[in-house]
Amino acid sequence: MITTLSGDTSRLLATVDFVKEQDTAALLPLLLPGLDGPELRALAEHCRFSHAALLVFPSGEAELEAMLADCGLAGVAPRQPSVVVRERLALRHRRPTAELDVGIVRRAVVGGDGAHRLVEVFALTVPPGSDLDAVAAHERERQHETHVGFDVVAPDPLVLRGLCATFARYGATPDGGGYNPHEDGTVFYFDAPDEAKAGYRRVELYVPGDHRDLLAAHLDEHRARQPAETLLRLLTGAWTTQALSTFAQLGVADALDGDRVVGVEELAREVGARPRNLATLLRYLAMLGAVTESRDGFRLTGTGALLRDGVPGSMRALALMYGGPFYTSFAGLGHTVRTGQVAFEHLFGENHFDHFARDPRLADLFDRSMAAGAAMFDPVPAHPALTAAAGAPAGATVVDVAGGNGELLGRVLAAHPRLRGVLLERPHAVEAARARLAEAGLGARCAFLAGDFADVPTGGDVYVLSRVLHDWDDERCRGILRHCARAMPDHADLLVVERVLPADGSVSLATAWDLHMMCNVGGRERRAEHYARLFTDAGLTLVDRSPLPLDGHVLHVRKAAPATE
Repeated sequence: MITTLSGDTSRLLATVDFVKEQDTAALLPLLLPGLDGPELRALAEHCRFSHAALLVFPSGEAELEAMLADCGLAGVAPRQPSVVVRERLALRHRRPTAELDVGIVRRAVVGGDGAHRLVEVFALTVPPGSDLDAVAAHERERQHETHVGFDVVAPDPLVLRGLCATFARYGATPDGGGYNPHEDGTVFYFDAPDEAKAGYRRVELYVPGDHRDLLAAHLDEHRARQPAETLLRLLTGAWTTQALSTFAQLGVADALDGDRVVGVEELAREVGARPRNLATLLRYLAMLGAVTESRDGFRLTGTGALLRDGVPGSMRALALMYGGPFYTSFAGLGHTVRTGQVAFEHLFGENHFDHFARDPRLADLFDRSMAAGAAMFDPVPAHPALTAAAGAPAGATVVDVAGGNGELLGRVLAAHPRLRGVLLERPHAVEAARARLAEAGLGARCAFLAGDFADVPTGGDVYVLSRVLHDWDDERCRGILRHCARAMPDHADLLVVERVLPADGSVSLATAWDLHMMCNVGGRERRAEHYARLFTDAGLTLVDRSPLPLDGHVLHVRKAAPATE
């Protein structure tokens, strides 16, 4: 152990000297050969050399503090958990993150130019006799975590994109990164080009705040260079579904309600779980951003709060549905692809509408899971067809065909007090919608009709088909649309709310839902031109379409003009 500590201490002393000797303007061209002139000045203006870092391997806190003191880095700032490095080590050495106690200590150093910088020390605790000795030996040889870091001065998304683009232009390549909730900071790692002359090959850009939206593109580029890692992460997607579903099922989000940190023992007692197992689950969810971890326990994040029960915007029912019946049916996806038979029907012996209708608990869960995607509906009440109807002197009626539990119709009626509503649904759903709209004080302005698509009532001014057509094949869709066309007066509008497949193959939730509908319902998502053909076949015409949240769209449809002689 004496030799090990001596080696780590020597490496740490060299790092301290480097931080004292360098400055931003001198270091950037060493890392990115060819960078000079205006681009160098622009880069130096928006980021500054802040630290150099290395990974050491003490047996415990006492040896770490002794090493720091030997290098003139004594201090009182406590060691904080290092999320990013712990995850990188776990992935590289195929170890559970729970086995790796990785902390980070920062100590101030004054450079030759008088600037205050830091030496960043990552410490993986390697107790005597531990099987982590092999990990330590590998990391000392390869120096994966040794890097120099720059702080982004103005954490503006445009500035950050520009910095990443400049690094790429001069040969730096993405090498991972992450968001550290303990510090509320986002890290972007790069590999310097082979020609770099700084003695350091890894470069970090540290940005205060949560920039995971920009980080996602950075990580995608990194994973494209690591196909095995990319595939491994994709293959664990089922674990993510079940972790989130279990989190919702146990009611952990409700137990964590508020900003307070809750210890694992207390949390386990409250939700009825084993503390050790619950801690393992929560560490995984911390990696997903549903909770944050500290030495005292766990705290709920904004993402995790969406899995609380009975709160506005809750997605708990969706997590239970996707981790329950739909999760089971996806095991039959191969059967669907081979035979064309719907996996849900193959596994459960009946279609999912009948299966849920026979079980009041599942029927309620399905209705609530549909409402969990209600953020898609936010802009719908402001659609010109609805605002025009609301302004009609004699008032107007909105007919919601297969309107579920009334989530969308309730939003429309609440936004336009002069509108009346009619909701058509199967009997069990009608009762749920009646109760929901009555509770919202809207029941008196809405009529409820139990029936199927052949019962679309006449005389409405605006008809709505929300997330209905994707449940069915083309022939059934034509039939549904013909029922609507027969019921619609000549002046009426039809608003079709669906996810529309992108024509250019770009990433979209609609592509994922296309697979889901095929597997579980026998339906499909469609492109806009496909919908237009279905409308034409039913005597309707597509007027325009407008985007909605969650990759949704409103397709505005009217009756086709009669053919002229």
